[in-house]
Amino acid sequence: MKSVILAGGLGTRLLPLTKKTPKPMLLLGKKPILEHLIDWNKKNGVKSIVLCVSYLRKTIEDYFGDGGKFGVNIEYAISNKPLATAGQLKTAEEFIEDTFVCMYGDSIFDFSLRNMIKQHKAKKAFVTMSLNEYKTNLEYGVIDVSKTGKVIKWNEKPEIKANVNMGCYVMEPKVFSLIPKNKSYGMDDVIKKAMIKKKLVSSFVTKNGFMDIGNKESYQKAFQEYTKKRGNN
Repeated sequence: MKSVILAGGLGTRLLPLTKKTPKPMLLLGKKPILEHLIDWNKKNGVKSIVLCVSYLRKTIEDYFGDGGKFGVNIEYAISNKPLATAGQLKTAEEFIEDTFVCMYGDSIFDFSLRNMIKQHKAKKAFVTMSLNEYKTNLEYGVIDVSKTGKVIKWNEKPEIKANVNMGCYVMEPKVFSLIPKNKSYGMDDVIKKAMIKKKLVSSFVTKNGFMDIGNKESYQKAFQEYTKKRGNN
């Protein structure tokens, strides 16, 4: 099985950190984010990696090479312009022949990818999405009212729960037929199109094992959490 890692984004929300360094190469501890992702794939039995690269791609290619020193095999799908998530994935089509994993290159995962793959195959799904059980508290009092406008309940700063997309998928190769070539295209558009076509889009829900690195604040938080969690190892 192969894993496609989307590592070609501009990382504009992390400027100026990403002015000379592609976002997947930002450090967490002594390793770049991308190396942590590759280690996680290897730990879960996936040792064939396709890196979708674009922005500052030479930095990535020079660091990882063919993947030999990291215990994996690495191939490169290259784009000369940003194509959004699914658009980037489309560039890897020539490397994929069977069920594969796809993940964003700006997050850290620590759940059982092995189990997610097993579930995907057992359910014969078209796409399986990894979801994180996310909890947060609203900053305001939430007021329930009746149809006549009568206030019937006051919920002060209630906790809400939702399953959020972690950006890691197990997919079947036919998913590429849903993605236009050489066009900026979002993964949400692909999933919605698959559901419209009555394809089975399944979910794999986990309560932990996910650190998002979308902007400077989340990067600093992930860096601090990572240091606290693993810095003494």
